[in-house]
Amino acid sequence: MTPEEAQAAELRAEMIEQARLLFAGRVEFIKSAPALKFLPDPDVPEIAFAGRSNVGKSSLLNALTGRKSIARTSVTPGRTQELNYFEVGDPTRLRLVDMPGYGFAKAPPKVVETWRRLVRDFLRGRVVLKRTLLLIDSRHGVKPVDEDMMQMLDEAGVGYRVVLTKADKIKASDLEAVTAATIAAARKRTAAYPEILVTSSEKKMGIEELRAAVLQDSLG
Repeated sequence: MTPEEAQAAELRAEMIEQARLLFAGRVEFIKSAPALKFLPDPDVPEIAFAGRSNVGKSSLLNALTGRKSIARTSVTPGRTQELNYFEVGDPTRLRLVDMPGYGFAKAPPKVVETWRRLVRDFLRGRVVLKRTLLLIDSRHGVKPVDEDMMQMLDEAGVGYRVVLTKADKIKASDLEAVTAATIAAARKRTAAYPEILVTSSEKKMGIEELRAAVLQDSLG
């Protein structure tokens, strides 16, 4: 290992430990916002979580924060239709924003349009939004609805990281192929971070790295 690589590894380990300590402290749900006028004051950095309905967003938020049910999980896709806010730290260091899931094929057109307007306006107008984490189900890879979300993020000029979820649910060889394809898709996008994170909420795979990325992005 070169001195530069050793220094980088030391910095990563330090960020992982800082993130562990942060999320071991206060993490609290504060409100649901069905419209922008209900958002909290833009006074601390925010990290948003986006993904298809049933991608495992609530489970990942629970794993990230080390809580069992801070974010409600549901087998019913499309349950979350508001921006759900969680504060981290005491005093508050950052906020996590659970965005409404997308890709609900059976939803009425009016519901879909309301979702698109809320999400688009939030992404374009939220000055304290530091990064969006775009969750992709490892079992399915990048779908057309995910491409649509990537396009919305690109157009809003919001930097985002792609996070693969449920990585424990597929074979290692399949995961490797999906990871490579997802990296290739992200690199075609103007606002996507070139590296992706591979996670499993159930097995706690990649959760330390995800915490560190959230903390690092909030400081950027």
